[in-house]
Amino acid sequence: MKTSNKKKTEANGITFGMVMVILMAVSIVLILTTIKIYLSNQIYYESKVVNKMYREVAALKAEKVMLEQSVETLKFKNRVTDTIFTIGSE
Repeated sequence: MKTSNKKKTEANGITFGMVMVILMAVSIVLILTTIKIYLSNQIYYESKVVNKMYREVAALKAEKVMLEQSVETLKFKNRVTDTIFTIGSE
């Protein structure tokens, strides 16, 4: 009589299911990382545009103040010269 030792052997090592789970996990991480990098870059470039516009607005406000002062100076000179001509013509 032969005694056969038939045992159910379990798979040792990495199975196809394990490989698929690992590949899906790695792809999800890569996709999420790519999305984060893309959004970070877009925010960076938009903030550069906003900062440039802010600097331009600040420069224009400063120029407006200078122009208002210049107009006030010209108005004052005009009033003074008008009174001088009025006094001189009498």
